[in-house]
Amino acid sequence: MPDVRLASPRGKWILLTTVLGSSMALLDSTVVNVALPRIGRDLDADLAALQWTVNAYLLTLAGLILLGGSLGDHYGRRKVFVVGVVWFALASLLCGIAPNAGVLIAARALQGVGGALLTPGSLALIQASFHPDDRGRAVGLWSGFGGMGAAVGPFLGGWLVDGPGWRWVFLLNVPLALVCVPVALRHVPESDGRPARAADDGPHARFDVLGAFLGALALALVTYALIEARSGPVGVVTGAAVAGLVAGVAFVAVERRSPDPMLPLDIFGSRQFTAVNLVTLCVYAAFGGFFFLSAVQLQVVAGWSALGAGTALLPTTVLMLLLSARSGELAEHIGPRIPLTVGPLLCAAGMLLMLRVGPGASYATDVLPAVLVLGFGMVALVAPLTATVLASVDVSRAGVASGVNNAAARAAGLVAVAALPLLTGMSSEAYRSATAFDDAFRRAMVLCAGVLVVGAAVAFATVRRPAPDCRRPECRTHGSVLAPPLEGERTKGRLS
Repeated sequence: MPDVRLASPRGKWILLTTVLGSSMALLDSTVVNVALPRIGRDLDADLAALQWTVNAYLLTLAGLILLGGSLGDHYGRRKVFVVGVVWFALASLLCGIAPNAGVLIAARALQGVGGALLTPGSLALIQASFHPDDRGRAVGLWSGFGGMGAAVGPFLGGWLVDGPGWRWVFLLNVPLALVCVPVALRHVPESDGRPARAADDGPHARFDVLGAFLGALALALVTYALIEARSGPVGVVTGAAVAGLVAGVAFVAVERRSPDPMLPLDIFGSRQFTAVNLVTLCVYAAFGGFFFLSAVQLQVVAGWSALGAGTALLPTTVLMLLLSARSGELAEHIGPRIPLTVGPLLCAAGMLLMLRVGPGASYATDVLPAVLVLGFGMVALVAPLTATVLASVDVSRAGVASGVNNAAARAAGLVAVAALPLLTGMSSEAYRSATAFDDAFRRAMVLCAGVLVVGAAVAFATVRRPAPDCRRPECRTHGSVLAPPLEGERTKGRLS
């Protein structure tokens, strides 16, 4: 049984290294959007290249995060976590010295691989190391510190872009890794999930590498088709779209027949689980599109600095950190249906208020009201959504349910970033023109708001069960705006 106490020196070192590791991935998911206009200008990149700068990371992260958790269970959570941190840092270094957009995009894809290794491992190390009496508080501190990192991310990213330059958005991860890795190797005990695996796993349980490959391939091909549809060869784009759909069908077939699938399809036998994941897809698709476009809108159209644009969105994360616990408590009393209906509607209203943001926009009268309404909407839905996902399946499958929900959210953001410019008629050079980008941004906010309304309707029509009694701290204190939190326990060698 894990026996490290939180108050001990070793406990503090474990908390430090897990927070540093998760903060690397969390920071990167929030700061890069702020740097996009400067990256495009310095590397002479078109809009498609900026989309790939975001999506290359999301693609490998969403496609491999389930497999990354299983690797930690089989080969040792500390070992895989350290490999992930080192991998992420080296990929970040390559991002920071990238001479052109092509190298940057490739390096971002490599970053996603590192993120898929370290993100699930960070929380799993806490669950596997601390004494049960201290585990809840340790996870709560991990979530809180991670949330503070997410809150600082856009501000820090803006300051770096306006100061030393956008390359330091990536290079900052290198010194963090130089602190994180030695601490992990010296103070974090090794653990793995093999002794805890159920007997029916048997000695021949294996990784679902084929499933992971097909899932990532389907996402990659569909993303390519959406991004290149504006200017790519029609035959190539159509072929990629068809091949992506075929790969998706093959993924489902492989998961259905695999003895140890990465994504056990029978988990969708829970009507509640399926419904809440549909809500997740709608909500996080809208969030992904919003945060991708709004930072560019504030810089290109409103004329703000990168620091100003990053700071403008800070209230969303701050509100989540301050109020998520109360939102979770409220949902336990009144049930998840109302929060999961009202939350997306508030977020939709916030995005429609962003239509006021144009040339010469005022923060106090144009941006802040929109961001506050959006933030309150996120507060209302994120903790109840996560808790409902975990409660919609048997407790032995909570880890799988959490991993699927997290991957679904990231995939939704990936598709949104790829599809919105196409759906709004945004040209490949639109971000260089304030007028062209402003017109497309307004259409995009209406689309995002519409998707959120659909999510609210799904929640209202399908979520019926009483609120779950989720006492997991990661359900309550959460600062990432691009994906729901992960649950740290693992079952049967799969991600939680």
